Amino acid sequence: MIRKFFEWVLSPMGRIAVVITVMSLFSLAAYGVYQTQQPPEQPIQFTHKLHVGLGIQCLYCHPGALRGPSPGLPTINKCWGCHQQIAKTQTSPLLKPMVDAMNAGVGFTWVPVAQVPDFVHFTHRPHVAAGLNCENCHGDMTKVTIAENPQVMNMGWCLNCHKSRTEDNFQNNPTSDAGVSAQLEKKRTKLTDCGTCHY
Repeated sequence: MIRKFFEWVLSPMGRIAVVITVMSLFSLAAYGVYQTQQPPEQPIQFTHKLHVGLGIQCLYCHPGALRGPSPGLPTINKCWGCHQQIAKTQTSPLLKPMVDAMNAGVGFTWVPVAQVPDFVHFTHRPHVAAGLNCENCHGDMTKVTIAENPQVMNMGWCLNCHKSRTEDNFQNNPTSDAGVSAQLEKKRTKLTDCGTCHY
């Protein structure tokens, strides 16, 4: 039985069937990866461009980015704190879901856009401490209406950034001091070590 199957696979029709099967599986996997990078539907089509343009800082709505893994998504009460003072809020069709939710006394749930898998332990704190701005990873929000990832956020992308930051440190400190070189090498090892993000 197995022998006949392998003979069939080696025949021209079998090879064509194998190629079609492999191509189908590859297409399915590629579509799955593509879907994970699409911005999800939000309860309100929130425009970052408008709010950032008004001078509202990222950390006002996302204060958790200073302390932990989640930047924190604003509650309806935070949104309403500003919007209850704006007359246009009551008449805007884009803001109708927020007004309806407040009148009904219920909240709404934002869908996170940038997520990492459960086996990755990401925290914003060291990135903020290293002097990175939000737009380094999340893109320029003054050009975005609905939040979306400006690039594929995966392990390769993170490692490339970690490596380039340590290379910049080596180039900015051209010294023969063994202590400084050892310290920079230690930092590079820590930033590229698996245990830094997978613990």
